[in-house]
Amino acid sequence: MCPSNKKPRASVALTQNARVVLERRYLKKDRDGKVVEAPEDMFRRVARTIAEADLKFDPKADVTKTARRFETLLMRLYFLPNSPTLMNAGRRLGQLAACFVLPIEDSMESIFETLKHTAIIHKTGGGTGFSFSRIRPRQDMVLSTAGISSGPISFMTVFDVATETVKQGGTRRGANMGILRVDHPDVEAFITAKNDLKKLNNFNLSVALTRKFMEAVEEEAPFELVNPRTGKTVASVPAKKIFDAIVDSAWRTGEPGVIFIDRINEKNPTPHLGEIEATNPCGEQPLLPYESCTLGSINLTKMVVRGKVRFDRLKKTVHEAVHFLDNVVEVNRYPLCQIEEMSKGTRKIGLGVMGFADMLILLGIPYDSEEAETLAEDVMRFIQAESRKASAALAKERGNFLYYPGSLFDRPETPYMRNATTTTIAPTGTISIIAGASSGIEPLFAVAHKRHVLEGKTLYEIHPLFIRIAKKQGFYSDALVREIVASGSVQHLDKIPEPVKRLFKTSHDISPEWHLRIQAIFQKYTDNAVSKTVNIPQSATRKEVDALYRMAYRLGCKGVTLYRYGSRAKQVLSIGPDKTESAQIAPRPRPERTHGITQRITTGCGKLYVTINSDEAGMCEVFAQMGKTGGCASSQIEAAGRLISLALRSGVKVEAIAKQLIGIRCPSPAWQNSKMVLSCPDAIAQVLKAVTQADLEETDTMLGVCPDCGGVMTHQEGCLVCHSCGFSKCS
Repeated sequence: MCPSNKKPRASVALTQNARVVLERRYLKKDRDGKVVEAPEDMFRRVARTIAEADLKFDPKADVTKTARRFETLLMRLYFLPNSPTLMNAGRRLGQLAACFVLPIEDSMESIFETLKHTAIIHKTGGGTGFSFSRIRPRQDMVLSTAGISSGPISFMTVFDVATETVKQGGTRRGANMGILRVDHPDVEAFITAKNDLKKLNNFNLSVALTRKFMEAVEEEAPFELVNPRTGKTVASVPAKKIFDAIVDSAWRTGEPGVIFIDRINEKNPTPHLGEIEATNPCGEQPLLPYESCTLGSINLTKMVVRGKVRFDRLKKTVHEAVHFLDNVVEVNRYPLCQIEEMSKGTRKIGLGVMGFADMLILLGIPYDSEEAETLAEDVMRFIQAESRKASAALAKERGNFLYYPGSLFDRPETPYMRNATTTTIAPTGTISIIAGASSGIEPLFAVAHKRHVLEGKTLYEIHPLFIRIAKKQGFYSDALVREIVASGSVQHLDKIPEPVKRLFKTSHDISPEWHLRIQAIFQKYTDNAVSKTVNIPQSATRKEVDALYRMAYRLGCKGVTLYRYGSRAKQVLSIGPDKTESAQIAPRPRPERTHGITQRITTGCGKLYVTINSDEAGMCEVFAQMGKTGGCASSQIEAAGRLISLALRSGVKVEAIAKQLIGIRCPSPAWQNSKMVLSCPDAIAQVLKAVTQADLEETDTMLGVCPDCGGVMTHQEGCLVCHSCGFSKCS
């Protein structure tokens, strides 16, 4: 047989975890759930579909050539678009945008019309942002019925319930951003709305702070609250009182975040279309009503070759990515005609980055250093400049965006612009796993950790650059790896050289001030905004949180999300006032870092994921969740976990707890490993009895159990994310 002249099909270099995530979430499956598409096929499908948009502007365009270029871009992992594009391009749904903003006016008709539109968007896998600032305050007059208004928070609850209902329909999770202006009369109730962690779980909340308010805070002056229905002042309160409430709530639970709404509108490229009032669920994309965002990220790790940044490669990648994203705007199947009209009218795209922390390591630069600031400035300034050049070049061929005002905020000299915005730093949780890169502009999540993936599989991951350096410098050992996996950090290990420790700091090893400084540098050269979590230690005081908000405003950020380590977990396990009578048993406080495992066990109701964590005194908490279940089953399982955790931290022996739970029956028992599992409580008891303290040697900050894989949820990029399977609460 003669040898074939046909070239072998190119393959993409993916980590094992990337392949697992792709199979779980992205690749085509048949009716039986069997994967029928390889990662390479997915990239070709996406490249071909997006390239076809060229024909709309030039009937003679060489689509095959464009598709090959896009395919190379994706297969080399230089750039990846947001998840909906990877999932849906070239498939029946065809909805390629990640997030949307919808209007809410002060009428029942508007509120429930928007609710309907929200359900439609969530059904297609999108997230939604709203400003509730136009709704009249609680106890205000309803003229048409002579009744009393229930206020914006009550309507937020309606949206939350609707989101939960759509979610239970088996679709990709919907997420919401709820925003309220700081001068709304209900702002104090809004600030504390999520202090009860059972409420508004499908919402992120942010307060829209005005320049007038920030000045009043600085001067400790009174601040006027205005009824949006009448435009009249209804109260004057100390601005510091409102600011302190924001600080206190963020210190307790990590919410609300804040956005600096006047600063956002100063950079609004289309002010003639109206003011921006809301953002997408993670806060990085301010949008007008009915706009959607088309996002993608450049993998910065691929822009470093032999210890130097390849700006020539970066330039080519930026231009190809802008072409790609503008094509996405064109071929997207929008869920509503209003969204299609606005999205094609402004053609906003958001080109961002991932792998910044890895890039720093490749260049030998610590994250918390002036050298890192300089690199961030050089890279993002270059990306912004080149993305605008690419957009201008497209405009010469295809025309300016429809609502082009003639000049754009800080670039009046630009006669051509295809896209109203070109840059955004968006969350990259799942696509960064696919790319094998660190998330967005965040520091490392951990130097080494476990990933819990589909069907109970566990992958152990150690940062490849750490392995390379450790072996080169001669301090690598299996025992060292076990020590790192136990905590994720290397800062406490004496056997690791200080320069290496400096290079491999994780998000909780970086001071909050440095988190903010890096965010501010990227914001300086980003058209839209920056999605990032500023991690602060559990020991941080409210005064320190106060200072960080002021610092974010002073540095020019458009918004900020703070998360105090362990605050939510502590809040979940709190059952009352801190002070207790001497005769009562007081549970020991939850430490800053715990260690543990997640065990999957089959019950008659489905697969139950049981996470057991320990501190220095032994087992201290239990979390359990059953896949995507909700309603009564979910609440009962959560209640059992809370009570078990409370008992453990109050000194009750594990054996005594298990004895009370073992043998409880439900109508649907199951078998696992030749053993009967009688119920969910019985399953938890079996795990408690089987797990030894030696098993509890590693885990990460426990903010809850991933509903998809049972892994650990952590706070990153302005949202709760799972590093095991890429699940994000905000997508």
